Amino acid sequence: MRNIQVIGIVGAGQMGRGIAQVAAQTGYQVVLFDAFKNSLDFGHNFIKTQLDKGVEKAKWNAEDAKSSFGRIRATLDMSDLKNCDLVIEAATENKMLKFEIFRKLDEVVKPDALLASNTSSISITEIAAVTKRPSLVSGMHFMNPVPVMKLVEGIRGLETTDETFNTVAAVAEKMGKTFVRAKDFPGFAVNRILMPMINEAVYALYEGVAEVKDIDTAMKLGTNQPMGPLELADFIGLDTCLAIMNVLHEGLGDTKYRPCPLLKQYVAAGRFGRKNGKGFHTYDK
Repeated sequence: MRNIQVIGIVGAGQMGRGIAQVAAQTGYQVVLFDAFKNSLDFGHNFIKTQLDKGVEKAKWNAEDAKSSFGRIRATLDMSDLKNCDLVIEAATENKMLKFEIFRKLDEVVKPDALLASNTSSISITEIAAVTKRPSLVSGMHFMNPVPVMKLVEGIRGLETTDETFNTVAAVAEKMGKTFVRAKDFPGFAVNRILMPMINEAVYALYEGVAEVKDIDTAMKLGTNQPMGPLELADFIGLDTCLAIMNVLHEGLGDTKYRPCPLLKQYVAAGRFGRKNGKGFHTYDK
């Protein structure tokens, strides 16, 4: 099993900044990369704000917060990831974008470093295949919000070695997460189960079975879910939900994974959920 000391994060968005925060708080040196200055600055400052809020709520002390933030180096230069022991990609759920990122990482990062993707549905085997180190590539699917959610879904590609997979499991566990192992099939375990439920809730709305509020209330009170499925879809992002349903539908070829037309219509209209204030529910920006 590898000794991981420096972790690189690609993407300072919602997932990337959360992974960076947790990694730094558990003692790892972190290099946080984003190609866009506004995104990088926002993500870096957001981590500082969250650490300060934790001090105010007595979750940790001021010295721990300062030390954690000090372990994070923000950069706009991907070559600054070159000496990382593990790099976790947390970019948008877009296959071509991830392929491009992994090709670049393969050139930039030291040859024996591990590469991982936070993808929630895209094949790890396909991602690994664009690199010259497929045996060192795996999936590390963190849940949102990363500092709160305890699960990391590990995905093993066809070429992923035992050492690679055991190492990313150990990293996740050091971060205080529970690591579950899934095979590299569309949607893996979590979204193979979750997204069809959300999609079916959208169908229930589309077909007039019940209204948004009633669908969410029924599932919260009837099945003890903390969020209703439409509220959860808004939280995840309707564009992300649609992308995952498309992966399931195309990858498995079963009509039961066909994205609901209403979900497609909402995304086409720019209703993405909480991220831009309007999805199935409306939110203050």
